[in-house]
Amino acid sequence: MTQKVIIFDFDGTIADTVDALVTLANRLALEFGYVQITPNELALLRNLTSREIIKYSGISLFRIPFLVKKVKSELKDKIKDFQPISGMKEVLIELKNQDFRLGIITSNSQENVTEFLNCHDLGYLFEFIHSGVTIFGKTTIINNVLRQRQIKPQSVIYVGDETRDIEASKKANIKVIAVTWGFNSAEALLKQKPDFLIDHPSELLEIIKNC
Repeated sequence: MTQKVIIFDFDGTIADTVDALVTLANRLALEFGYVQITPNELALLRNLTSREIIKYSGISLFRIPFLVKKVKSELKDKIKDFQPISGMKEVLIELKNQDFRLGIITSNSQENVTEFLNCHDLGYLFEFIHSGVTIFGKTTIINNVLRQRQIKPQSVIYVGDETRDIEASKKANIKVIAVTWGFNSAEALLKQKPDFLIDHPSELLEIIKNC
């Protein structure tokens, strides 16, 4: 039987970084030419897709890679202060104990992710961490990782907190579990029709076992 590979998003899925990212985005708004996010607007943005958020913000597509680079740099000094999502550490350890292969695909830097994992004694759990920047989705990155590591799509389950995670997974022909504790709302995630939608990390164990 083929060993299952569970690929996780990082920010908002494993690490509780969403609030910090919103604060950072507001601080960089003037520099990168987009509107700041008020608490009321944040509730609105959680219901939008990545494309809709970019359109709403007014940021130039050409500036997004530079913004992402700046955010990664700013997070470097704060990464030790972040905590895993409640219950996630125990679930990751249990998945590893059950002989699942674990990996991470993220737009954050590999250095930041590695530092975070090592701070929380989680580094040994992951077979790979792949960092890449895409504007609208991760399909190309997912496909590249699967090809490089000779992983068959039917053996993969992706776990993420944003609509673009669902969209990318579907295009890559892999199953996707959407989580409600990250950025996008449950309503926004459901519209993209993930294979599963969960509210707590503990739900991952049963779903993955039966996939």
